[in-house]
Amino acid sequence: MINKLEFFLKDETAQLTLAASIATSTQPGTVIFLDGDLGTGKTTLVRGFLHSLGFTGNVKSPTYTLVEPYLIGKQQIYHFDLYRLSTPDELEYAGGRDYFDGQSICLIEWPEKAEGYLPEADLLCQLSYKNQAGFQGRSCVLSAITDKGLFTLDALSN
Repeated sequence: MINKLEFFLKDETAQLTLAASIATSTQPGTVIFLDGDLGTGKTTLVRGFLHSLGFTGNVKSPTYTLVEPYLIGKQQIYHFDLYRLSTPDELEYAGGRDYFDGQSICLIEWPEKAEGYLPEADLLCQLSYKNQAGFQGRSCVLSAITDKGLFTLDALSN
């Protein structure tokens, strides 16, 4: 089984396409950490993920609310943006553990801000700026941490 895949994303369309592939390969209960500098496209990936599953509304980063819930069909998905956390325990005070129920898909931007208060990631998505063949795009490295992450990467590689 493959435990790491790397993609070059030359533009936003490529990012949205990859996000859709990830979404259709993700099992219920999967926790995905989104890592990358400001502007690398973490929220763009979440938008592509949600839209590919049928969500038609606006997808914004929940920077001030910490979490934005989405119910798509019968699947609960939570989008976290922890950038504004001052201390990791703020997530605990906000009822953070309640979201990680083993059935909901959780997409978490800036997970390092709540270290010690989050479950283990199933899949780590690392985004960075990359210039390739004259295109200023993004690199996306997907690393599987658990069997759920391996399932996603296996589906993506086929």
